[in-house]
Amino acid sequence: MTDAIRRHDTTARGFASDNWSGIHPEVLAALAVANGGHQSSYGSDEYTVALQQIFARHFGDGVAGYPVCTGTGANVVALQALLPRWGAVITAESAHVNSDECGAAEKVAGIKIYPVDAPDGKLTPELVDRQTWGRGHEHRAQPLAVSITQTTELGTCYSIDEIRALCEHAHDRDMLVHVDGARLCNAAATLDAPLRAFTTDVGVDIVSFGGTKNGLMLGEAVVVLAPQRIHDIEYLRMLTTQLSSKMRYLSVQFEALLGGDLWLRNAVHANAMATRLAEAAGAVEGVRIARPVQSNAVFAVLPAEVTARLRRRFPFHVWDEDTGEVRWMCAFDTTAEDVDAFAAAVAEEMSVRA
Repeated sequence: MTDAIRRHDTTARGFASDNWSGIHPEVLAALAVANGGHQSSYGSDEYTVALQQIFARHFGDGVAGYPVCTGTGANVVALQALLPRWGAVITAESAHVNSDECGAAEKVAGIKIYPVDAPDGKLTPELVDRQTWGRGHEHRAQPLAVSITQTTELGTCYSIDEIRALCEHAHDRDMLVHVDGARLCNAAATLDAPLRAFTTDVGVDIVSFGGTKNGLMLGEAVVVLAPQRIHDIEYLRMLTTQLSSKMRYLSVQFEALLGGDLWLRNAVHANAMATRLAEAAGAVEGVRIARPVQSNAVFAVLPAEVTARLRRRFPFHVWDEDTGEVRWMCAFDTTAEDVDAFAAAVAEEMSVRA
């Protein structure tokens, strides 16, 4: 029994964010498994200890995974680990660490971000070099790291060769590489490749690994792929308020996600729903799919009045008010029926305009 009251309509569906979804039933069941009795706190519990072997299976021997509470926290911890106080990180202008985390990397971690305009959300070696100047000049924060998002905030996916080229380019310049992997599982589904194939094996040094967008209640992880170059994460995690006391509840969720194939099943499904939505909505006269659909995100351009009416029926975000671009996100629990109903609503509202 509980005094809690259900305060939302469980039949309501939206396309605003994959964060809006609930907890995957297998993850919810895992939380119950970990509950009961007493376990050591702050990460010395049996579940967190066992999780290290699961991370090793996906990313390679010698890696170390550190569960944290939030994605912003994971990025702050990871970037602090890469950089001295005078260091700077090069990112795409659209990167979450630059545009959507309230300046946390700069205000909390105390580092400088050098953004670069990347129209498709992806950095290249040439774009990185726009900000690598000033090395050794005491008046300029030193560009010592590169951060990319996989998949990007624009729904695009780096290829394995693109990440390898970036890592080689950065390392040749004595820079380290961070991947914001809030949707890393979606990238694996797109690339049809194991997680290590486009991280550890191509030279990435550290990853912020996302779980919340792929079925967890809460929880991300900082995964150190190059322990010979990156140290002291445990201190940085505590310093930045990301050390959970009852960590077993974070860790068991990752065990449910990564212990079998749930991580991939969820991501493949979410990506497939985005493809279905793009095909259905893109077939409506007057709707333009604005970007390649390479993950679980669809970007489209609609008339402003159509967008306003649609948002009263299905929540989603306006990406660019000037151009009319909107973003539709699919999640592990988005169904074909959800997609078809939304696509039908798009067609209906566009026909009203006509």
